[in-house]
Amino acid sequence: MNSLTTIWVTVAIYIAFIVGISVVNKKRSKSMTDFAVGGRSAGGWASALSYGTAYFSAVMFIGYSGGTGWKYGLWAVLPGIGNAIIGSLLAWLVLANRTRVVTRNLKIKSMPQFFEKRFSSPVMKMFCMVVVFVFLIPYSASVYKGLTSVCSVLLNVNETACMIVIAIVSLVVVVLGGYAAALKADFIQGIVMIGGVIVLIVSIVRCHQVGGLEAGLAAIREKTQALELGPVQHIALWATVLMTSLGTWGLPQMIHKYYGIRDNKEVKRGTVVSTFFALIVAGGGYFIGSLSRLFYSNLVEGGTDYLVPNMLSQAGLSSVLLGVVLVLLIAASVSTLSSITITASSTITMDFVKPKIFPNFDGVKTAWVSRVISVIFIVLSYLIANSNTPILDMMSYSWGIISGSFLAPYAISLYWKKLNKSGAWAGMIGGFIVALPPVICKLFANDVTLRLFGLDFGYVMDMGAHFACLAMIVSIVLCFVVSAFASKQAQNTENYEKFYSAIEAK
Repeated sequence: MNSLTTIWVTVAIYIAFIVGISVVNKKRSKSMTDFAVGGRSAGGWASALSYGTAYFSAVMFIGYSGGTGWKYGLWAVLPGIGNAIIGSLLAWLVLANRTRVVTRNLKIKSMPQFFEKRFSSPVMKMFCMVVVFVFLIPYSASVYKGLTSVCSVLLNVNETACMIVIAIVSLVVVVLGGYAAALKADFIQGIVMIGGVIVLIVSIVRCHQVGGLEAGLAAIREKTQALELGPVQHIALWATVLMTSLGTWGLPQMIHKYYGIRDNKEVKRGTVVSTFFALIVAGGGYFIGSLSRLFYSNLVEGGTDYLVPNMLSQAGLSSVLLGVVLVLLIAASVSTLSSITITASSTITMDFVKPKIFPNFDGVKTAWVSRVISVIFIVLSYLIANSNTPILDMMSYSWGIISGSFLAPYAISLYWKKLNKSGAWAGMIGGFIVALPPVICKLFANDVTLRLFGLDFGYVMDMGAHFACLAMIVSIVLCFVVSAFASKQAQNTENYEKFYSAIEAK
């Protein structure tokens, strides 16, 4: 069996296994509750690994690790550390149990429903639904692009064919199994990702380009010093750290993982597991990307999206190990796509299609509507993925707008009773507007640059992370300031009291 055949067989076994899980779990995903939150009986290990696999996909392994590694050298490990501490440990400690309690008590299945129940605002629910569905599409598209760049380099497969295969596998998981299948698949895929990253780190460190851990660290330190990073570069680096770490606090597909956890004991277990997972997977992924300048003096053809795939190709990995690496990346990507798709499709189904178009549909029919919308969502993602936008840009646009809009009103709501509807609206709209300039410039004004305090930050369309961080900060400030100065508003007494009585009794 030649090397290419070995790789294909390894990948085929994985795909068959995931399809099998989806088919087996088909009967457990009949109603809309089953499809969206899986009966709210998930354990800590399953929820944590599902959270981690939704967090880290080929976007991180390929787009972010390669791009940050090339720009910042050894400093590129900082996003991985931030993802573990801020994006996993602190996120679970601060948000997980309060979110679990509130969503269970008020039977909330989506982020738009969360805002409707807390602020008694159907309009706010609709705004949230539209933003979530529309701006999760470029994030989903970035996952496609991350994986296709690997397959095109290592397997010499046409990128279009690769995207179609990924879309089909993701559809099988979502359409057949829903949340239950995705959760079980994520558990297995999480284990694969941990083992795969460890093996990959060892293999990359031992290859001749790196020459071992001690020699590799010494060499990359020299390369990093030679980059002579200035204030502009360090600001961009820390913007990436904060966007990819704190930004997860406002992403519906991440928050969604808290909804289905069984109890507080499982939350505590999930906190430990998710942090460990992030340290290994994100820390390892960004560390690999930080070594890119030991492989290349000039940027490879195709740009930073093709750095890591070419590193893997040049590292002399065995065909079996390359197969494992591809399974690692496919597993990470399929799990992320499944989470995004379930979140987007169930949100628009429960919060618009069911109440506005098919109010008489029962849970089974509604779940099938959500499956149809899942197909539409994946097709739209595929079309966006065929654009020439870099992975890092697409993800930053998505994370910036969604987190900039919803992180502050969501997180503050869990702790501060005095946040009122005016404050929440100000935070949402303010964050949304502040995060928009990179997207607008990408679409209509590619040549617009930004210069502040004598520093040239370059093209605005490349500053998604900067504007994402600014949007989150502005949104937090507006929530507090406007709530403090706005007149006291009438609350929906029943929901308002239920919301906080659940938290206080937890």
